[in-house]
Amino acid sequence: MDIRRTIIGALLAIGATAIPVAGQAARYDVDIEVAPPPDRVEVVPAPRHGYVWAPGYHRWDHGHHVWVRGHWIREREGHHWVPHRWERRGERWHFEDGHWD
Repeated sequence: MDIRRTIIGALLAIGATAIPVAGQAARYDVDIEVAPPPDRVEVVPAPRHGYVWAPGYHRWDHGHHVWVRGHWIREREGHHWVPHRWERRGERWHFEDGHWD
């Protein structure tokens, strides 16, 4: 019985380290020549204790812009959420993934 618990505990510990946590995942930057469409108007739900609203944004996916709806993310004490954004750089558009600062 103790061997089973040990094995299950080890497997759970290994599995937990393989799952990236929001804010620790790899950043995703893109540079393209196609301007993003205007942001959509979203109704922001009432505030949730312990969460921060991450507004929607256009993601570049297989040659076109795709809208990603806003969503709640767990608050990180002492940090603030910097939303996903597109920035014009010369003739190109640069996408910076949202992140904690």
